[in-house]
Order: sequence, then structure tokens, then C-alpha cells
Amino acid sequence: MLVELRIEQLGVIDEVTVVFGDGLTVLTGETGAGKTMIVEAINLLVGQRADASMVRAGADELRVEGRFVLGDGTDRVLCRVVPRDGRSRAYVDGRLATVATLAEFGADLVDIHGQHEHQSLLGAAAQRAALDAYAEVNLEPLRTARAVLTEVDAALATMGGDERARAREVDLLRFQVDEIRNAHLDDPDEDASLERQIDLLQGAESHRESLRAAIAALVDDDGAVDRLAAGTAALGRGEAMREHAERIRELQALVADLADDMRRVLDEVDEDPQRLAALVERRQLLFDLRRKYGDDVAAVIAYGAESAARLAELESWEARAGELDRRRQAALAEVQKQAARVRAAREKAAPRLAKEVEGHLARLALAGARVQVQVGADAVGDPAGDEVTFLMAANPGSEPAALARVASGGELARAMLALRLVLTQAPATLVFDEVDAGIGGAAAVAVADALADLGARHQVLVVTHLAQVAAQAAHQVAIAKEVRKGITFATARTLRDDERVDEVARMLSGDLAVESAVEHARNLLNARKSPRKARSTRR
Repeated sequence: MLVELRIEQLGVIDEVTVVFGDGLTVLTGETGAGKTMIVEAINLLVGQRADASMVRAGADELRVEGRFVLGDGTDRVLCRVVPRDGRSRAYVDGRLATVATLAEFGADLVDIHGQHEHQSLLGAAAQRAALDAYAEVNLEPLRTARAVLTEVDAALATMGGDERARAREVDLLRFQVDEIRNAHLDDPDEDASLERQIDLLQGAESHRESLRAAIAALVDDDGAVDRLAAGTAALGRGEAMREHAERIRELQALVADLADDMRRVLDEVDEDPQRLAALVERRQLLFDLRRKYGDDVAAVIAYGAESAARLAELESWEARAGELDRRRQAALAEVQKQAARVRAAREKAAPRLAKEVEGHLARLALAGARVQVQVGADAVGDPAGDEVTFLMAANPGSEPAALARVASGGELARAMLALRLVLTQAPATLVFDEVDAGIGGAAAVAVADALADLGARHQVLVVTHLAQVAAQAAHQVAIAKEVRKGITFATARTLRDDERVDEVARMLSGDLAVESAVEHARNLLNARKSPRKARSTRR
């Protein structure tokens, strides 16, 4: 609930701090004293659009802070700063925040009745939630069924698009997989090997002559092998030269092996145009595959494996799609079943809710008002009846319209009061402005009683001109204004019990000195309802 409100430089308010208690609190004072500024300050805290004209004359900016106590006992501080020039700033628990974040927190903390755009029950989602809470509708099975259907639809969407697109992809993948498979790519380094073989065949005669000359230089008479043998002999068999002789013999073996390798190459190097043509063709094939599928043969092999896996997935589409389609039909049937159950519960509860609200409206000087709770106007696109709309006709003969279109602020505030009396779920703090506009006598007493009932389960703040309402409050804050050196200042002060008699007397007669008014005020305060637990209005 809202426990403390500080306002600086807002309209006629210079600096005001108000501490609020639980239950019903009334804000009273002469017309123009600044009571509405208190409501405007709370509006700013819950994300209302800021207007620079609200900044007090001569000030650079206005500032509003509100401290709330949450259900778990922790504090939350909301703050709004509106400069005369520039954009407003918002803070949550001392940290900068967006106005949208402020509004999000504020929606859970406060509901304000009196200005259409700031009342949660005017929103479609809130009206649906209110009906569901009243009817005790269990939405979890419907949410679960819808989640399953969404999951199946997502799985179907990833299976390759529509039938034609899928057929095109299958044909392309099949061609690519066959092309790579038919190339028989086993060696990732085949392209380098091909280059060496082609180079040998293209200069066969030249390579043969070079190989013969090299072999002769190594193993013919007086060649490298003979010279190395001579070197070994020159060293003799002495122990001192043994190491050097062994190393020369190792060189002899290496040279002999090299000569054998060159002889094998020489045997392979032959003028073979057909083999050369086959190798060149193979090289071109690898070049074409690399151009289309990867930078090297290894990449082409990897692409072929990935494409084969995707092709297998698509070729098994019919079987998987059939299974998913069966699952979708079952999920859709469950969604329809649960939607029908939810809609039936909503349609059953809607007239009961409307009737209860009408009953309270009759007590609140709106005896001719009619209320309708419309469930799912578009039955084709809304099987669960999610489109819930609260309608009201404030006067006999008029057609019911959405609550947001109710012309009178006072009528709307009383409609919200009636709704809050019926519904059990609401933010902890409820603010009513204009709820007593245009009423008096028995209707005023009924409104006062209704607000007292609501104050038994919520913190209720009411701007009122009615003594009957003020007398029912647990707390009373008097708003007054005074002029100092030609400048108007507004003050707000929580009244003691003895001070409340004078304020209620003023509300009755406009004159504190009228003894009968003082006595009447004392009687009203003595007769106010004692705090009690909220009575259930459910049938």
C-alpha cells in the first residue's frame, strides 16, 4: 500500500508530505484547494503522461515520490520528475528507469478511478482476468494445450516449407549428392597428387633424360656411390676413424635408395597421352567441384556428407509429417475442448457478475443502470471467448457501451466502485475521484458504506465533498490553500479525531461556527462503521 507521498512544485503545491494509513482515507477541502493535485501526483507515479504546465509557476521542475509497502513487507519507492523543459525522468528504488517500467510497477500497486485512461479495469486484458477470477476459471489446461499446438506448428514449419519448395530442395540436393558421390572422393589431398602426375607426363621425355642423368651420376662408375666407397677406404679400419667411416656408409645407403626411387619413377614416366588426358579430366572435375562446394577437396567431401543428411531428412518428410500432423490434430482437438470449457465458464459467470454489479449500482444512485459482460463477440476467431468486454448503460433507454465510453466521470467512478465490491482481485491501493459527484442523501450514505466495505480489504483513497463519506473514513487528510504575499500555497495535513469534527462540520454547512453542524458531524463520526473483515458479495 502507499504509506508516504511527497510532492514538490506541482500546481498550487509547493512542498507537501502525506503519510497514509490502511483502510479508507478521505481527502477533503474546499473546491480548488488542491485535492485533485494529490490524485495527479499519484497518476504521475504510475506512468501518466507528464505535462510541463503542471510545474508550479516559478519552479524549474516538479517532483513526486511515493513509498509503497509490498505484500512481503519490503519497500518500493517510485519517483517522477517533470522539468519545465525537456523529458520527464522516472526512478524505481532510486535507480533510473523508463516511464514504461514505472507504469508496469504502478499497475500492480495502484488503481485510480476517475480518469478513464488510468483505470486498469478499462483494459480488455484486465476485464478478462477479472471475469476469470470471479468465475474461478482454471486457465492452465488451455494454456498447456495451446503451448503443445504451438510446439507442433513450429516443428512443421522447420520441415522444409511448402510442398513445392520442398520438392525443389530435394531435387537440388539429390543432384549435388550424386555428383559428389560419383566423383569417388577418397583422398583429401588428391588435387596435389594429380598436379605432380600431370607435370611428369606432360614433360615425359625431358623428365626421363633428367632421371637417367641423375641416376648415372649417383651409381655409374666413378659416381657418387663409388666416390663415397673410396672415401671409406681412405679412412682405413682404424678405431679413430670408425665414426666417420660409418657416416659415409650411411650416405652410401641413402644415395643407393634415392637412385632406386628415381628408377621407379623413370619406369612410370612414359609418353601416355590417354593417361595424361584422363588425369587432366580428373583435375578439371575436382576444380569444378571445388568451385561449387568448397575451397578444397576436404571441404567438398564435408559438403557432400551434410547434403546427404539433409536429403535423407527431407526424403523421410512424409513419415515425419504424418506423425506431426496426427499430433497436431490431437493438440488442436484438445485446444478446442479446453477453449469450449473456458468459454462456457465465462458465459455462465458473465450474467451473474453483471447482475451483482447492477445490484451495487442501484445502491450507488444508479438504479437505472444496466451492465453487460460480453464474452467473445467474434465466435469464429475467439473460441475461448478471450474478448471480454464490460458494457454499461448509465441511464434507462440508452444502449450499453464499453466502460471507457461512459460519459460522466462520476458514473464511471461509481461503476468501478461497484465492480471492486464484487471482484476480489485488485491492487492494494485504490484511488477514487469524483465517485460522489452529483449525489446526496441516501445515495451518499450508500456510497460511503460501499467505500467503507472496500476499505476493509484494500487501502482506499477518496477525494470527496460529502460529509457522509468523510465520516466513514479511518483517516482524513485536509487539503487547504492560503495566500502569502500574493502567492498561493496548498497544504495537506492528517487530522486528529477532534479536528475531524470541525472539518466534517464545514463540509455539512460551510461554516465551522454552526453548532448544529458540529453536533451532526460528531454524530456522523461516532456512527461510522468499525473496521471489519470484508463481506463476501459472491453468490
